[in-house]
Amino acid sequence: AIMIEIAKTAALSAANIIMNHYGTLKTSDIREKRRNDFLTFVDETSEKEIIRIIKNTFPDHTVLAEESGSSGKDDSYRWIIDPLDGTKNYICNIPIFSISIALQHFGETILGVVYDPVHDEFYTAEKGKGAFLNGHTIKVNQQSDLSASLLGTGFPFKYKSYLGKYLECFEDIFSHLSGVRRMGSAAIDLCYVAAGRFEGFWEFGLSAWDMAAGSLIIEEAGGKASDFWAGNDYLDNSFLLATNGYIHEKVLNIIQKHFPNPVQLNL
Repeated sequence: AIMIEIAKTAALSAANIIMNHYGTLKTSDIREKRRNDFLTFVDETSEKEIIRIIKNTFPDHTVLAEESGSSGKDDSYRWIIDPLDGTKNYICNIPIFSISIALQHFGETILGVVYDPVHDEFYTAEKGKGAFLNGHTIKVNQQSDLSASLLGTGFPFKYKSYLGKYLECFEDIFSHLSGVRRMGSAAIDLCYVAAGRFEGFWEFGLSAWDMAAGSLIIEEAGGKASDFWAGNDYLDNSFLLATNGYIHEKVLNIIQKHFPNPVQLNL
């Protein structure tokens, strides 16, 4: 129980930093260099705060974080941190971004927290103990009809060479659905699946810290996460489909028409 409390404390503390600077970048300042410096400052300050709080209690645990990479002596426990998921939204004052913290024990994700500070939505899960939003149990919805389903996605902006393939796949999936949303924070997308707002989410080219907490929260809410080939390698290969479970096979079948074999991105 102490681990989830530490994760929550770290996320809240980081959120203070992020929200203190939210909206302070003037439109006139949004030159690329100024913008990147500002973002680097917020990202790094948030990340250092999260790591400081974790290391205070667990000094030897390994930490894998977006800004600072991997560090730590004790490999059996590994914290996976995204100090600000949705940086583009954050800079452009679009109020959808989050902090994502997960903990793995011998490679298995055992806890995940995602905090959306703008809407004060705190998603938490521990392996085998269910998923929660602000302390209340959440469950995926039970929609099994694709034509009534709303899915989230993200564009493979780092892998523009795959854009054609993605768009073909998108068109195929889109034609079966009631709608698609592109929120700009994968961690929030995953939590929306867990909370029953979306029936599913698919994207590739993500990093482990975008997915680790959210995918556990989905599984603990009764949903399913896999890679595009029904395997569990999505944290490594970055091809993620996460759903309520009821539409999983149907979406996989469509995806596999466009991605029949595992793809090796140069991550």
